[in-house]
Amino acid sequence: MRTLFVLAAAAAALTSTIGMARAADTAEQRFVHDGQTYAYTVTPVADGRQVIEGRKLPNGSAFRLVVKGDRVSGVSGGVPVAFRVADAQGAAAN
Repeated sequence: MRTLFVLAAAAAALTSTIGMARAADTAEQRFVHDGQTYAYTVTPVADGRQVIEGRKLPNGSAFRLVVKGDRVSGVSGGVPVAFRVADAQGAAAN
């Protein structure tokens, strides 16, 4: 559950910066949450989707999220995840 919270918070932060991500277009970015560093890129793809790919440092646990409309789905550390963007924004506010 904690991993889902972190991913939801990350997705909320990232979906609010999609316009900036398009300008940076795949430049690696980083954020720190509870002492863990997350490195990621955001890539716009067809149909208005955004792909957020990255890893948790230093162990390298990978995640890949696809944001389409009001839904986020993907895989984190080999575990499938799915949630609404609104839920992610709520997690980021906590």
